[in-house]
Amino acid sequence: MTAQKAARRHRAQDADRHVGARLRERRIMLGMTQHQLAELVGVTYQQEHKYEKGINRIAAGRLYEMARVLGVEVSHFYEGLQSDRSFAPTTQQRLLLELTRNFVNITNQRHREALATLARALAEPESKDGLAA
Repeated sequence: MTAQKAARRHRAQDADRHVGARLRERRIMLGMTQHQLAELVGVTYQQEHKYEKGINRIAAGRLYEMARVLGVEVSHFYEGLQSDRSFAPTTQQRLLLELTRNFVNITNQRHREALATLARALAEPESKDGLAA
């Protein structure tokens, strides 16, 4: 294989890994498991895993279906592809994703409402005496 062919192959694999990483980010943001996404788009869990790792390329029709299921445009998966820096979530972003995943898994509606009320109360600005304003 010539150096030029190797360089083209490397770039294509980088794009596949980027699309897979964006797919994984969106899936996690929605609190969805790989099994759930695989079932919704009609592939096996193993295939979904390979897509997210960039091992297998995602065909255009399949990517369109994934975008539809995940509620984004196809272009979402390509955002940031041209930049050299990879996505590194902040601590706050990681905590927000974890909170979202856990909130979605709460089945009791009263518990969800209580958690939302607690979050609103904690978010209120405090006055100088340490009490909520």
